[in-house]
Amino acid sequence: MSTSKDFPIADHIAVGAIGEPGKRVFLIQARYLDELVTLKLEKTQVAALASHLGELLQELPRPGHLDEPNPILVPYEINWTVGSIAISYDESDDRIYLQFEELARDEGEPSSLQVGLSKEQSALIAIQGTRLIEAGRPPCPLCGYPLDPTGHACPRTNGHRAPTL
Repeated sequence: MSTSKDFPIADHIAVGAIGEPGKRVFLIQARYLDELVTLKLEKTQVAALASHLGELLQELPRPGHLDEPNPILVPYEINWTVGSIAISYDESDDRIYLQFEELARDEGEPSSLQVGLSKEQSALIAIQGTRLIEAGRPPCPLCGYPLDPTGHACPRTNGHRAPTL
């Protein structure tokens, strides 16, 4: 069932991960009034979101005081998996808007969620997302794919040797 939700200003926003590096599931969570939505993302989406928010915030007046980032609230249920993310800034209300659209499925229209954030909330998401990515497995110096403690099948070595940590 397709749903479209609009949270004009989130009263809770968090990005997080569950599981061990290499097997983590990335989540973004927003709450408006009494409605909590938890969405599943890919690691690359978290990295891109953090990076783009950081770039956007550099072009805007500096955010105010930042608290610690919010944790993922439990219990939660994953509503759907994110397919695309759009970021926009509305100068008239000084808000950053995140638009999440569900990963395409065979039947029906995809679900969507629009969340309005203050600059401070956006900065916290950028910080929290960057921390999550940096806490993961280090990249292979040859190909950039994540390294496991046992190495990996690096495409740059044609299978002859696998870089290790």
